[in-house]
Amino acid sequence: MPGDFPPWDRVYAFFRRWRDHGLVKEFHDRLRGQVRETLGRDAAPTAGVIDSQSVKADAVVGSDSRGFDGGKLVNGRKRHVVVDTLGLLLGVMVTAADTGDRTAAHVLLGQVADVHHRLELVLG
Repeated sequence: MPGDFPPWDRVYAFFRRWRDHGLVKEFHDRLRGQVRETLGRDAAPTAGVIDSQSVKADAVVGSDSRGFDGGKLVNGRKRHVVVDTLGLLLGVMVTAADTGDRTAAHVLLGQVADVHHRLELVLG
């Protein structure tokens, strides 16, 4: 923690309160809209990109939350992300690495579409 910050437990208490009230997501969404508008775009994106990445999981990660990705030969987890055309995050989901991209994309795109109503095109 930077020296001019309050003690870590007070900072963490604020973060926990913000997280529990959904404010972290609210702050993120507002900042994304401001960045888009600053760059001359509409605050609400109409196009995006979806991708996934398999990452190795440490031995302390429970076996119920990791799997083996045969295509990448990775034992761990898989991050699925949807970003707008500027690369700003719209949605993220973490699964076991053995979860298929099609299955995860169906769930993640449903969640993203519920929040971003103007999204018309998502490239994979």
